Order: sequence, then C-alpha cells, then structure tokens
Amino acid sequence: MNAADGAVIDRRDDGPEEQPDVVETMTGFAWALRAAGVNAGRERLTTCLTALEHVDPVDPEAVYWTCRVSFCSEPDDQARFDAVFGRWFLEADPEDPEPASAGDAPIDRLAARRPPGAPGDRQEVVEEDPSSATEAADVEVLRHRDVALLADAERDEINRMIALLAPRVGRRRTLRRARGGRERLDVGRTVRAMLGTGGEPVRLVRDHRRDKPRRLVLLIDVSGSMAPYADVVLRFAHAAARVSPATEVFTLGTHLTRVTRQLRLRDPDHALSAAGAAIPDWSGGTRLGETLRAFLDRWGQRGLARRAVVVIASDGWERGDAALLGEQMARLARLAHRVVWINPHRGKAGFAPATAGMVAALPSIDDLVAGHSVAALTHVAEVIARA
Repeated sequence: MNAADGAVIDRRDDGPEEQPDVVETMTGFAWALRAAGVNAGRERLTTCLTALEHVDPVDPEAVYWTCRVSFCSEPDDQARFDAVFGRWFLEADPEDPEPASAGDAPIDRLAARRPPGAPGDRQEVVEEDPSSATEAADVEVLRHRDVALLADAERDEINRMIALLAPRVGRRRTLRRARGGRERLDVGRTVRAMLGTGGEPVRLVRDHRRDKPRRLVLLIDVSGSMAPYADVVLRFAHAAARVSPATEVFTLGTHLTRVTRQLRLRDPDHALSAAGAAIPDWSGGTRLGETLRAFLDRWGQRGLARRAVVVIASDGWERGDAALLGEQMARLARLAHRVVWINPHRGKAGFAPATAGMVAALPSIDDLVAGHSVAALTHVAEVIARA
C-alpha cells in the first residue's frame, strides 16, 4: 500500500540512522540560496535559526514560512527561494543539482531533516497528489528537452525556468589593501598611531587584501546556425547580468555588438527585445575570428577580459579564417582566468568537435559544455561558479 492510498508511515522504523543537525542543514540551505542569488548571509541565517527554535521543526508549513521570512527581502527572492527550498527539502537530496519547480508547496519530507531529539516522532499520514506528481514529472522532462524542438507553450515555461537561474562567478583578490584582518602588520599606520602615544606601540594596526567580484564576459554567436539557441542563451546572459553588475555581454556574427546595457532591463522579454533591436546581424553569417579579434582589440586587451571568466556560446561554424580564430582564442586564453565554450550540440549523441572553428579553438578552451536545454544551462551556471 503506497502513500497515495493513505498508508501510515512510521518514521520510528527507519532504524538507528542519526538525523542531520539543524545548524548543518540550514547552513547548507543558506549556501544554496546564495548560489541562487538570494542574499542569505550570516545574519539572516542566525535570524532563521533563532526563529526555528520557536516553531515545530516537523511542521513543514511553519518551517517554510519561517525560512522565507528570514531569508527573502526582495520580490525576486521569493521564486528563487521556492526553487531552492523544493530542491533542498522536497524532491531531491541537497547534492542533487536538479532543482525543483518554483512554488512547490511544503510537504512532510521536511520531517526527515529535523534536528536530533526534536519532538514529533509519531505516526503520520502522507497523501500524494497524483496531479502534482504528474506535473513535476512533466517539468523534469521539459528541463532536459532540446530547446530547438519546443512548442510555443513549452518555450514560455522554459523561459520562466531560465529566469530563475543565477549564473555568477566568485570573487578575486586584488592588490589593494584595507584596514582590518590579521594578514599583515600595517607599519605606516602603526607608526602614525604611535605619534599620539608618545612613541609607544599601544595598538598594532593590521590590514588585508581586498577582494572584488570576478568579471563574467559572455560572447554569444547569433548567426543563422545558432538561431534555435541564441534566444535561450541570451536569456541565460540576462539572468547573469541581473545578479551581478560585473557581467558583460556581446554578440558575435558578422559584427561585434555590445548588449550589456540592453540586458540590464529588469523584464526578460523587454531586455531581449531591446537587445534584438541593437543587433544588426541577427541570423546572419559567422566570422568568429574577426569578431573575437575586434573584441580583444577594443575591450579585452584593455582590461575587460583580464582575469575574467569568458563564456563563448557558439556551434563553431566559422565562415572566415579558422586559423585566425585559433590565434585569437590563444590570445584570449592568455588574458582570461578561464575560458568556457558552450556548444548546443555538445549534449547530443554522436557529437564530435569536428568543425573548423571548434578544431581551431579547442586547444584554448578550459571547459567545453552543452547548452541545448535548461538542465545543460544549469550545469553551465555550476561550471561558472566553480571557476
């Protein structure tokens, strides 16, 4: 008899397996929220842990609203919170990279993550809604479907999923230093402080290296061969530009076009419309070598690509000189912190990087990843984050 038939599930029969600690569980949940773009810092985590002491940890609705009130401060945070909450507590293990759909209602699986010794070791009836299970299965199938084969209604759902992504890179240390920390004694400030104490080193002043967000640069091929995927990758770039001001977006075709300002617009549809109006060579030819050289000459060599994570989205069909593309890719690799290449055909059976452009660029690529589905773009966001 399954849960949908009203079977009684006794969690006391689970054996002597130790339940996870609530602090460890919520700390991991806060990290997952931060990766999704929610500002789940230490203060909000402390607030959430304090609030959870006053609710029943096996009451999923109470835990859901306690965490949501503690972590969400902006309207955009709510959809991301629901997606991470579903992945973390409801439909998958925390290590599972597949997110649950946003807006899932809390269910009793939260009880499996209650702190040790928490009240509520009792028999409970868990009922499963068949329509909800079917909807979740449909969403999971849609996440892995090639976006070039989608119907219009399915594409709307895919666009909503991509808007919930939060592709961002970490931070990098700079040469500038700031007061505080315990890294190094600041001799100059210490000596100046001694002037007011009669030459006695009453207080040693220390400093530390500052850090700043690492820049993310996306170069997106909008030629005719990339037409089925360019819109989706631009939406991915819009999600990245929304969560980090250190994101720059360019399109490649027969011309190089900077669309960062257009993709800063809040609404994805408005941003894509503005970008489309600014791109003069949409669905045109492909001259990756020439446009990449133009990017490096005008932007990359002057600092935009230095120590940045550069993501190129293209199928590698080069109409120009493939040798020029190889030279410019090697030049880019010397400037960038990491080079990631998204090929929408990478995730398909029988794929081989055999086009002239891919063969020329391959030696300078750090990560060659797929980009044909939402699941593939989710993996791209993880690759970017690890970089």
